[in-house]
Amino acid sequence: MEMIHDIPARAPWSGIIRKGQTLRIEDTYGQQAIDTLFYNAHDHGERYSSQDTLRVQGAAYVTTGTAIVSNLGRVMLRVTADSAGRHDTSAGCCSCESNTVRFGHDTKFQHACRENFILELARHGMTKRDIVPNLNFFMNVPISPNGAMTVDDGISSPGDHLELVAEMDVLCVISNCPQINNPCNGFDPTPCRVIIRD
Repeated sequence: MEMIHDIPARAPWSGIIRKGQTLRIEDTYGQQAIDTLFYNAHDHGERYSSQDTLRVQGAAYVTTGTAIVSNLGRVMLRVTADSAGRHDTSAGCCSCESNTVRFGHDTKFQHACRENFILELARHGMTKRDIVPNLNFFMNVPISPNGAMTVDDGISSPGDHLELVAEMDVLCVISNCPQINNPCNGFDPTPCRVIIRD
């Protein structure tokens, strides 16, 4: 069985991926950041941990072979395919507050990933307190030798994808990033696609 979900530009989405199912996330048009959170579908207190994921991998980026690890140290999913090459999990999500600080007061009320997450988490009985540092699939965040990070032009092409196999029932929450002030979306947010298959 296969379920296809097309996520409009700037919009949130969520869905359950059962243990053993494959989650495929496609960057339909290229250069589109897809901010993502994972929660144990049966206990939302267990959720994605960027720190534990990086610690277990001993690497700064997520790619093929990466174990997506929870705050309880358990593997939630594993990345089994990745045509883009690397994905960020250090830069976090955009918010009205960070837009204001980084890009000026005239951006304060522009839509942002944090607001998408708040809207989508509310559907599952969660609040803004349940937002944790997220994955930024397809976002290009180079890290310099001194540890400085910057959001740079995307490296993904139209149709690039990654696939993750669930090792527990997980709730996936996505913000198809609406950011227009930095190049993570090529300054033009576009739709993306999620496919869940047995």
